[in-house]
Amino acid sequence: MSGQTATEPRSSPAETRPARRPTPRRRAAQGWKGAGFTAPFFLGFVFLFLVPFGYAVYQSLFLVQTSGLGLGGNTTAFVGLRNFTQGLTDPQFRAAVVRVFLFACVQIPVMLGVSLVMALLLDTVRARLANRFRTLLLVPYMIPGIVAAIVWVNIYSPDVGPLTPLGRSLRLTWDFFAPALVWPSIGNLLTWHGIGYNMLIIYAALQAVPRELFDAARVDGASELRIALSVKVPFVRTALVLTGMLSIIGMLQIFNEPALFRHVTPQTVTQDFTPIMMIYNQAFASGNYNYASALSVILAVVVGAVSFLFYRLTNRPQP
Repeated sequence: MSGQTATEPRSSPAETRPARRPTPRRRAAQGWKGAGFTAPFFLGFVFLFLVPFGYAVYQSLFLVQTSGLGLGGNTTAFVGLRNFTQGLTDPQFRAAVVRVFLFACVQIPVMLGVSLVMALLLDTVRARLANRFRTLLLVPYMIPGIVAAIVWVNIYSPDVGPLTPLGRSLRLTWDFFAPALVWPSIGNLLTWHGIGYNMLIIYAALQAVPRELFDAARVDGASELRIALSVKVPFVRTALVLTGMLSIIGMLQIFNEPALFRHVTPQTVTQDFTPIMMIYNQAFASGNYNYASALSVILAVVVGAVSFLFYRLTNRPQP
């Protein structure tokens, strides 16, 4: 009928009923569930980091002293911060820290730059082909670090390695264990070993970039190089910060590679070549566990401070 108007459909009771707020008991149950998922991490963090770090701090406050020109018994005396003062003023320890820091300033940008280029190239190919290359490039990272170091030491060897005969055929003489080439040799080994892992993180970040941005840039006439520099690289900034911070933490604790190189060239790679090597020598060769504990605490503070500073400088919000 013309006098009747169409009535709006009635909403169901479920649609009009306000959402129930979780009760305090339900919120507490959800909180305990969340704590259950995070408990393994916190337990591992406490027992694998906080407890050993606290024990190292405790040991660094003491010193084992001998009496009677070494013929008497040993006594453990509380010396406070004496071991820390000695470590901060130790020229060998400071030289080792500076040596590794300068090496990291060169090796880490090179490794991350190559990883970024490889991730950008991998992002331009088809998904099936990218998966094959991604697995192939990740193979070096799957090899244990000590095994990779042994392989490269043999490759560098002038007796059994293939690089020395290759250099002779090109009328080049090089010694990869010489003082001028030992750091580039170690850097090449570290780059080869870690490039696949960093590339994978950056490539995963590239996959999260909306593809519509690339299409819009192409419509505007941007080249693939311009798209990579202006669109892709800014979107993977967080991944670059993450990989950079992880690389800094690992680089300041480098041990396996220089330790193996020391067996080949002990004149160049000394026992205090890196901070960890010096700490190892103080603890297990000299038996000075208290001083080694103090050096470990100092190194942990340095690594934490450098990582925090790098994060604050590189993770600023974009304008």
